[in-house]
Amino acid sequence: MLAKDLPKCPVETTLMMLSSRWKVLIIKELLTGTKRFGELKTAVGKITQKVLTTNLRDMEDKGLIERKVFPEVPPRVEYTLTDIGYSLAVVLDSMAEWGSAYKQLLKIIEKQNKVS
Repeated sequence: MLAKDLPKCPVETTLMMLSSRWKVLIIKELLTGTKRFGELKTAVGKITQKVLTTNLRDMEDKGLIERKVFPEVPPRVEYTLTDIGYSLAVVLDSMAEWGSAYKQLLKIIEKQNKVS
């Protein structure tokens, strides 16, 4: 990917890198360390093998993850975040903080509505 191909808006650039909920969940899992394909599939949840493969390839193309293939039978493949991928931790932390605050706000509103 070349800098000239990126949008002018930095928020749009970030959204482009995290263009699906699956990528965000994959990054969240890889923040804890290197994972094999099967581990990612189990951890991410209701993702199909095809969708996981497509997202991992796109993330590798964008420089967010590294893929290491071990010459074994059957082949073992591991995925690790790159430094660029790890730098998205602050974005995910902010999203988690906002999500928690939003949940708390909804609980307060629900309590107030029950009292009324």
